[in-house]
Amino acid sequence: GVTHAEDAFLDGYTLLHFEPEGYPAMVPGEGRVYGVVLTFADLSAVLPALDALEGLHLEPPLYRRVTVTAQPSGETVWTYVYVNEARLNGSGVFPVAGGKWPHLP
Repeated sequence: GVTHAEDAFLDGYTLLHFEPEGYPAMVPGEGRVYGVVLTFADLSAVLPALDALEGLHLEPPLYRRVTVTAQPSGETVWTYVYVNEARLNGSGVFPVAGGKWPHLP
């Protein structure tokens, strides 16, 4: 259902890498995180699956969905910020240099 994808970045965030899980997480911090803004044909149909993927309804939750201003467009969009404090304070959490997840071009 993706109708458009646009490269974007957020200032005021840090990108982390979790090992052994092997996935990224964004948290408030100093820096810039790069990503892609996705536009969906029917966001209301996709949002429950995205929320489940990001663990919003787990106890404790992994992520929280927040509104941010994507750059360079200035568009207000939703993103997921990691909030599981126990995991953030555990071992195997590394900052991603340059704020760009390895799977992005």
